[in-house]
Amino acid sequence: MLNFAGTPPHVSMPDADSRQLIAPDLRSLISQIETSMRRIAMDAASDAASDAALDQEHGGDPESSADVFILDDVTPRYATANAALNACRAGLGHALQCLSESGNAR
Repeated sequence: MLNFAGTPPHVSMPDADSRQLIAPDLRSLISQIETSMRRIAMDAASDAASDAALDQEHGGDPESSADVFILDDVTPRYATANAALNACRAGLGHALQCLSESGNAR
């Protein structure tokens, strides 16, 4: 025999109420993703500006630039992270659209 003594009862709620709870969560997640994408863009731009300033500072002096190494392995990570966030945003947008379509169908 199963013991359900410590299990809260399952509460059934109408689909409309459920959608009203889910949609704001999806919108919030989309907003958080967009904020992260803006931060990535700002970080990438900041790194590019730093690299350009360093190049300009040591551009005319071959001796001083011999000791300077610029590791540009950060940019691919920014691009990969941005692409992943963009895919997440698209998926959440699609989920939100499907959720709203299911509400309009009734």
